[in-house]
Amino acid sequence: MRRAGFTLVEMLIALTIFGMLTAAGVALLTLTVRTQETSGRLLAEVGELRRLGALMTADLAQAAPRASRDGEGRPRPAFAGSALSLALVRHGGPEGALQRVEYRLNGDRLERLAHSAVDGDTRAVAISLLANVSRLRLRYRDREGGWRDAWDPTDATLLPRAVELVSSDDAHGSIRQLFLVGGGR
Repeated sequence: MRRAGFTLVEMLIALTIFGMLTAAGVALLTLTVRTQETSGRLLAEVGELRRLGALMTADLAQAAPRASRDGEGRPRPAFAGSALSLALVRHGGPEGALQRVEYRLNGDRLERLAHSAVDGDTRAVAISLLANVSRLRLRYRDREGGWRDAWDPTDATLLPRAVELVSSDDAHGSIRQLFLVGGGR
């Protein structure tokens, strides 16, 4: 008389198939997790560039031709720039007031500093925009259409027409961005 059930061979075949399916499932899950981590990292990197572009677009479009004074009363131009930094006065600060803003390379980080007041040596809130910057270059377009490596006009209220930012870092490589100043006025 034959009993109902599985033979040892049938059980071994079933366990082998189950093991293969489990291994495939684990491999697929591992691949999904790695892909999700990579996607998250890449989205964060693109977000850095978009945040930098949005902040510079807003700041430069609202540039104001208003000179300011430092903590000792010495005049500062409305817009000053070198190859590694720029400082400007802009409309649209807290409660619609004027605000002094700076962009600078601090070590290997590109930072934005927002000062609490236009005149004087005021406390600034610094935020890091790009990390691991290996190269940074700013250039300024004048009224005649030429590009300058520094913006230091004799008229302290004169603004450039545009700003070019070229940055290189580990995540993005070399990126060139152009920004209009003062809404293209």
